[in-house]
Amino acid sequence: MAKKPRDNRSSRKERAPKEFFEELLHIARVTRVVKGGRRLRFKATVAIGDRKGRVAVGVGKSAEVATAVQKAVADAKKNVLTIPLTDNLSVPHEVRVKHKAAKILIMPAGEGTGVKAGGVVRKILDLAGVHNVLSKRFGSTTRLVNAQATMIALAELRAKPKKKVKKAEVVVEEVVEENPVAA
Repeated sequence: MAKKPRDNRSSRKERAPKEFFEELLHIARVTRVVKGGRRLRFKATVAIGDRKGRVAVGVGKSAEVATAVQKAVADAKKNVLTIPLTDNLSVPHEVRVKHKAAKILIMPAGEGTGVKAGGVVRKILDLAGVHNVLSKRFGSTTRLVNAQATMIALAELRAKPKKKVKKAEVVVEEVVEENPVAA
């Protein structure tokens, strides 16, 4: 007996394109001891961004991983941050931030440098759309704290106003002193 062809169910439902790209930063298994045993929950830390200058980080907790991730994405969408980018898709100026035990340094870089950053800092900068940047993380290795410190650093970025240098008009007057020369 021949099999009937299956309906292509994914084509039946057309999905709207996602507004943000999602990156899972960390999943923690959290155990709470209660009378009668242990309660197991999951905490998810997620970064979202559109790779055009908008980025956010969110945290969600649930009894299932998938639900925790959904809650984290919903939390992140409430706190979206728009960062200024330069013409070569770098940050406009250097930023140093200390948050809890984490210290983050983010510096602009020239064209073709790439994203020289590690861990969650790299993932967040990629989602923000930064292509040329130098970064260093000091102190804490906790992913959530480093993600929070990176978001604080990105919030401190300010677009540098383009300065219009107006050349000062200098009028040089020749001062001719008539000095009678005694002959």
